Amino acid sequence: MNYLRGIGMFGSAFLGAHLMRGAAAAALLAWAIVDQTAHPWLALGAGVAAFVALRGCPMCWTVGLVETLAQGRRGPKDALSRKCAASESIRGSPCKG
Repeated sequence: MNYLRGIGMFGSAFLGAHLMRGAAAAALLAWAIVDQTAHPWLALGAGVAAFVALRGCPMCWTVGLVETLAQGRRGPKDALSRKCAASESIRGSPCKG
């Protein structure tokens, strides 16, 4: 089973979803830095949540952005051909559609 669905390791299915994850991570990191003295454990948790939202470091998020943009440029026809190729290799029958 292909969990990545042809979008890469760090990419998202939709550009908006990827940008929302980045915005959420930026807000969590900003809050963690500002509030680190008042609530150190919550700030640490917010930092961990930001790294989860970024799927790693900020560079990983940037690589995912490039993967997401590349996925959008390939278009749905290319995604369908990759899906057909995967199902053909698993089932041995050609894809219809």
